Amino acid sequence: MYIYFVMILNTTHNNPEHSKIIDNLIGHPFTLVQKLKMKGVGSKRMIIDDVSPNMQSMMNKVSDINYANIELRPKGILVMINQGLKNFTWIIPYYQLVLYKVNGSSIHAQGRFVHFKNNKTFKENKKFFDKLLDKKVKYDAQFSMPQSI
Repeated sequence: MYIYFVMILNTTHNNPEHSKIIDNLIGHPFTLVQKLKMKGVGSKRMIIDDVSPNMQSMMNKVSDINYANIELRPKGILVMINQGLKNFTWIIPYYQLVLYKVNGSSIHAQGRFVHFKNNKTFKENKKFFDKLLDKKVKYDAQFSMPQSI
């Protein structure tokens, strides 16, 4: 059994160990048939408006725009952040995921957050965020306690 404390990986270069970590935490990628049935599992590129202080090191130092996209997995999501030529992947299991919709959208987990700018690219992802919320609700429902009478 693995215990992982690092939930953000530098995925600029392919590393088989990173794939194992991601697959163990949030499941293998969906199959092509599943992706087609779900009408896609990835968001379009979104502009990052703000991040928590403990994620500032992954942002561009100059005034470049920071981008990220999200991929759905069976037990969580991957938030892929681009910093120039580097790529970082934030692994978030559904049980840690909290979403806020305030002037855009904000993803919170593990004491970190990423806030996406409310613009055209964000609005194009409305169906994706609906799908993400649906997946999280279905995942959480597996572990809900029965209501007492």
